[in-house]
Amino acid sequence: MLKETQLPKRRIRSLTRQELHNLRLGLVFISPWIIGFLIFTIYPIFSSLYYSFTDYGLFGNPNWVGLQNYINLFTNDDKFFLSLYNTVFFFLLAMPASVVVAIFLAILLNSKLRGMTFFRSLFFLPTIVPAVASAAVWMWILNPQWGLLNTSLRLAGVHGPPWLSDPDWAKPSLVFVALWTIGSEVILYLAALQEIPRDYYEAARVDGANSFQQTRFITLPMITPVIFFHLVNGTIWAFQYFTEAYVMTGGGPANATLFYALNLYRNAFTSLKMGYASAQAWILFIVVMIATLIIVRSSKGWVYYEE
Repeated sequence: MLKETQLPKRRIRSLTRQELHNLRLGLVFISPWIIGFLIFTIYPIFSSLYYSFTDYGLFGNPNWVGLQNYINLFTNDDKFFLSLYNTVFFFLLAMPASVVVAIFLAILLNSKLRGMTFFRSLFFLPTIVPAVASAAVWMWILNPQWGLLNTSLRLAGVHGPPWLSDPDWAKPSLVFVALWTIGSEVILYLAALQEIPRDYYEAARVDGANSFQQTRFITLPMITPVIFFHLVNGTIWAFQYFTEAYVMTGGGPANATLFYALNLYRNAFTSLKMGYASAQAWILFIVVMIATLIIVRSSKGWVYYEE
């Protein structure tokens, strides 16, 4: 066996004059993106990391405090744990519901019926509505006195609850609002369903498999890559849930919808504790990274990739 010193060394070919010219020209064309990426992405990331170790109130110079912001979050801030609990609760409620509803709607929209293109467009339409506008509409729908939902329930003889003003109903109401905008996920599942070979279903029917068995053993395994993609993106989205809660409830009632991102926003732009909020943001980054890694590592046991 040859020793490492005896292995032939691979020569690195130098670039020709034309290749150097093309490289410089390419760098010139992408320089606006590179500059924007460095200024608006890389610099804020490292700045927030630095500010997380300081007492910084947006105005004035930051004062170095070391790990004090992180210590205060875990020892002296009850709203930190409350907002984390609300966010995890929302995540555990919204993610399974969104996966199930999106797959169910995609299966329905995959039917070969007349006018199905209209219904596909109808379910996708809410995703292009601005979040603030849709939140305002849902505030009217969920109004306990004259909202559309409770008015319809009263016609059926049912007394609807105060959806957004009851601590027990506020988070489920926001989950219901979130399910209204899963049109993008439905389209992804629909595309995955249409990629499944029809031969699989024909063979299953010949073997006597019913519709439920076909869904269980063919449809779901074949769309697991899309489910995996949905889970990763949905996890990141759920832990950063902000706009609808900010517009519709403002964190109430009784802090029942004080989600992590909303609490971070209050610390940063209401209390002007930028250093404290930066530490909170880095904890959020770590939590989301751990949750994402768990999903990625577990995917080896349930995600099927067709060769």
